[in-house]
Amino acid sequence: MSRRRHSDDSDGQPHKRRRTSEPSEIEERLESLICRVGEKSNSSLESNLEGLAGVLEADLPNYKSKILRILCTVARLLPEKLTVYTTLVGLLNARNYNFGGEFVEAMIRQLKECLKVNMYNEAVHLVRFLSDLVNCHVIAAPSMVAMFENFVSVTQEEDVPQVRCDWYMFAFLSSLPWVGKELYEKKDAEMDRLLSQTESYLKRRQKIHVPMLQVWTADKPHPQEEYLDCLWSQIQKLKKDRWQERHILRPYLAFDSVLCEALQHNLPPFTPPPHTEDSVYPMPRVIFRMFDYTDDPEGPVMPGSHSVERFVIEENLHCIIKSHWKERKTCAAQLLSYPGNNKIPLNYHIVEVIFAELFQLPSPPHIEVMYTTLLIELCKLQPGSLPQVLAQATEMLYMRLDTMNTTCVDRFINWFSHHLSNFQFRWSWEDWSDCLTQDLEKPKPKFVREVLEKCMRLSYHQRIIDIVPASFSVLSPANPVCIYKYGDESNRSLPGYTVALCLTIAIKNKASNDEIFSILKDVPNPNQDDDDGEGFTFNPLKIEVFVQTLLHLAAKSFSHSFSALAKFHEVFKTLAESDEGKLHVLRVVYEVWKNHPQMIAVLVDKMIRTQIVDCAAVANWIFSSELAHDFTRFYIWEILHSTIRKMNKHVLKIHKELEETKARLARQHKRRDSDDDDDDDDRSTDREDGPLEEQIERLQEKVESAQSEQKNLFLVIFQRFIMLLTEHLVRCETGGIDVFTPWYKSCIERLQQIFLQHHQIIQQYMVTLENLLFTAELDHHILAVFQQFCALQA
Repeated sequence: MSRRRHSDDSDGQPHKRRRTSEPSEIEERLESLICRVGEKSNSSLESNLEGLAGVLEADLPNYKSKILRILCTVARLLPEKLTVYTTLVGLLNARNYNFGGEFVEAMIRQLKECLKVNMYNEAVHLVRFLSDLVNCHVIAAPSMVAMFENFVSVTQEEDVPQVRCDWYMFAFLSSLPWVGKELYEKKDAEMDRLLSQTESYLKRRQKIHVPMLQVWTADKPHPQEEYLDCLWSQIQKLKKDRWQERHILRPYLAFDSVLCEALQHNLPPFTPPPHTEDSVYPMPRVIFRMFDYTDDPEGPVMPGSHSVERFVIEENLHCIIKSHWKERKTCAAQLLSYPGNNKIPLNYHIVEVIFAELFQLPSPPHIEVMYTTLLIELCKLQPGSLPQVLAQATEMLYMRLDTMNTTCVDRFINWFSHHLSNFQFRWSWEDWSDCLTQDLEKPKPKFVREVLEKCMRLSYHQRIIDIVPASFSVLSPANPVCIYKYGDESNRSLPGYTVALCLTIAIKNKASNDEIFSILKDVPNPNQDDDDGEGFTFNPLKIEVFVQTLLHLAAKSFSHSFSALAKFHEVFKTLAESDEGKLHVLRVVYEVWKNHPQMIAVLVDKMIRTQIVDCAAVANWIFSSELAHDFTRFYIWEILHSTIRKMNKHVLKIHKELEETKARLARQHKRRDSDDDDDDDDRSTDREDGPLEEQIERLQEKVESAQSEQKNLFLVIFQRFIMLLTEHLVRCETGGIDVFTPWYKSCIERLQQIFLQHHQIIQQYMVTLENLLFTAELDHHILAVFQQFCALQA
């Protein structure tokens, strides 16, 4: 199929674009033309739009429903080209009034459907599209104002979450940069009343959640504003400037003489759908600010944080990323060809928007690795300018590490180490030598240490030692070798030494599980009184000898270690039968591989998968005194979050099985009910349903058991957090020491991280948590985190 635009056809005649009457080919051609309008072309945008409007008008008699469907889809999914498509619809409406009316009705239907299925981000784009149709003389201004009045009236509803009111307020305010001027000219009194109601709502809404969502705890050099507060300031400034904004592309101005003659449509009455238990509204956000006009003194001036241009640019860049994030090359090219790029410091805007998404709490809109690959692609396309901006941004982030949220520091570490691995690990490390004079628990030395640790995962130990100056050796990763305490002859006096030697020979000779059990029988039990006749209850020395020896023999690679776990799975299961046994297995893994955090992480992951240890054991181990030295290390929290995710996936998997089995039974009943000729007796029915009903019963028990395990895991984690933090607070209070140590900041923000990263699951157990753990008697420092979390969806 030809991919030329209609405007590039040699004779400029739209009817010559088709050489076939195949409907499917024509439909594909229409879709391609509509989707590609507004991209770079030899012709002007205006002539392309006029030509496309002519083509579509000619095809309306045969392909109206297809054209309607495509236009509704691009309105929802390509918001960065909003004004291009509103102009196209305006031109079609001027030529075919009925089509314009059908399009408006289709858009309202689509908006209702989006709200019904919780697609609130797409719904914002549709509202904005409808509002811009006022500028194109498709929709009458009074009916748009009436719709916005219904939106604002949601703030008067009782017993609804604040996030519901917030969304309707955002949908209204975020449309005003496009349509505010037109609405104010036609309906100034009504608009003043709406803005007054908006101000009243924004003053009374609670903002307890804000600290939990801020990337930085300090407001200098840039305030970290809540998204509605920031947007309200931008709209107030826009109003003060008489609704004049200078950045939105408005192609419809070129067709004003045509469009102003068109008949307009009134929007059908729109009532916001009521709140239900199934409604899931977008979470509040905090606006990320990193740059201002002083950061690029030579280039075009960056719009101020409260100018509406800043909002429009950022919205459009976010939309481009959302539309193209799966294709990094396309995404980078689209970002760099952003309209009006010569009037703004585009590279600074792009870098700020990418980091805004990467650091967004509770989670980025897309997978983290996408942002790394996108920035690498941008550096390739703009090698003369973008790497410098990125280096400047990295330096700024490093300088502000002291007040940066721990979750965002994690993401910064992941991004920076991955980025360096693509550029031969080159960096001016000497510029960061200030971290060498600080306490190693402070954010800057901790950051450098974790970055080098991550770089080693993407390379090898000697390479990392070679790339950093010798002065950084204190922060360089340890040589990731296995520590085998029975390998040194000077340790012959250690209990279990001779058994370890026997085990080594047996394992090398491919001994069976029974032979291993036979050798381990000779290991004395320090807890002699607890040992039974078989000798396989919790025996810490037995576990130590076996796990140390096996991991040492399998130390060559991850694969060797996995094979060892699989081969001696039965031995592991027997030794780690009790909770103490599981905990001790994890302790020994840590002793053997404490210099190789990645090995610890993958081994713990494998042991959970193979059910050698359970999730609760991992949680208890992480909060144990043996790991206190590494408690603030990055890899520890990688392990904990991975453990929680496994537990959550396990519950979801069983729940899905249950739902599928119930659906099968329902289909079976429906099939039988619809078969009027079926004369089977009740016994036949019971025979058919019996196995499925038994399966449902079994699965229900498994779901309840898994959910109980899941709830217990969160209870263990939160209980241990509370114990550790309470001990710290009491110790500081009695000793007259400042509470806000680096350890405290890390610990309290890790607690926030658990709440944020797993918020959907934790919501189910809120009542239990409130009644058992986060009670009114708890210290206000800890309780504040729970209250902030509750406020996120309040």
